[in-house]
Amino acid sequence: MIVNLDELKKPCSCKKNHDISVDQIIIEAGAIKALPELIKQYAPQGGTITMICDDNTYQAAGHMVENLVENLYIVKLPSEDLHANEIAVDQTAALLPEDSALFLAVGSGTIHDITRYLAWKNNTPFISVPTAASVDGYVSTVAAMTWYGFKKTLTAVAPVCVLADTDIFMKAPYRLTASGISDLLGKYTAIADWRISHLVTKEYICERVCDLESQALETVCNNIEAIRQGSKEGYEQLMYGLILSGLAMQMVGNSRPASGSEHHFSHFWEMEIINPPLPYYHGEKVGVGLALASKVYHETKEQIRKGISLKPYEGIEKELIYKLFNPKNLYEEILKENEADPLKEIDLDAFQEKLGAIADIIEEIPSPEKIIEILQAAGALYKLEDIGLDASAYDISVQASCYVRNRLTFMRIRKLLDL
Repeated sequence: MIVNLDELKKPCSCKKNHDISVDQIIIEAGAIKALPELIKQYAPQGGTITMICDDNTYQAAGHMVENLVENLYIVKLPSEDLHANEIAVDQTAALLPEDSALFLAVGSGTIHDITRYLAWKNNTPFISVPTAASVDGYVSTVAAMTWYGFKKTLTAVAPVCVLADTDIFMKAPYRLTASGISDLLGKYTAIADWRISHLVTKEYICERVCDLESQALETVCNNIEAIRQGSKEGYEQLMYGLILSGLAMQMVGNSRPASGSEHHFSHFWEMEIINPPLPYYHGEKVGVGLALASKVYHETKEQIRKGISLKPYEGIEKELIYKLFNPKNLYEEILKENEADPLKEIDLDAFQEKLGAIADIIEEIPSPEKIIEILQAAGALYKLEDIGLDASAYDISVQASCYVRNRLTFMRIRKLLDL
């Protein structure tokens, strides 16, 4: 399968020029064999071809790349306790040869975030070789990093090409695949958050991009059974859905189409504010966040339908933020992140009249029972206990997770409601 990018580059009714920086996306068995020719295309002047991988992804695909590419320079990171953070970035940067003409990211989310950030910093193109269908960020133009303890989205670059070899990524541990499914399912609340924000603040939105995310959702939901049965076509469709979601982010230049309150839960837990380190994948935490968000949103929707009042807004909860984030030396960082309070942009009189329309948007999100049913069918995680948290994490996560990103979501908008 070669993804047709020309359609996405056409003029859009939203009037925004959607830049697509990736040139080629190939999802098929044996895709990796195209690597030598692509290297000639993207490094025509020679120079060092540098593969960035870890111990596990070298075993999954790196040794194949080594056999295909002559004079390959290998940066192999230790897979144990490897995270997309300033430590791994510095460690990788110190190992890079000065004359790298092209990077090869051979791995999944962490390796790609490290590579895309260093590719941007060093002005070096890179080719993506995914080793698992585990995340939707393979073609993203930003890198999701935990930077000195704070979860950030850093400027980066997308790959010039993606070679998603089915023979490679479908052999990944199934837990990684389930994580990819969970990451995609998170678009249910992410798109609802974007639509609600557009409704109440006129934030820019692109229906074409929303449709792309909806297509990605439909693709994964229609193929869960095939994926569980180990179907190559099912796995290719999952990777296709993940790539579509990444292209949606690329088209708007940020993660808004793919990341809402469900991701804020994940980021909050990844920052270890109320919990110790959790040895679970990003997508696994997103799946749990999705189940929680769906529960909160539908419960609030029912209260809206019955009639609900607004309460005076007194600004961000500095006392709560200090109590939670100051012990981690992140209080000032969180205040800075929330300096432009998105709730202050809302006209409360107009907002009251839009509550019915907000409830209608929430109605489009599958019920928490349906979300759990889909996650169970995918063999994915969905309870706090599944990721090492207990029930006591629920209330504080609902209350505080929205502050990790200055992005308007319905989870944050609920602070205007007299619940």
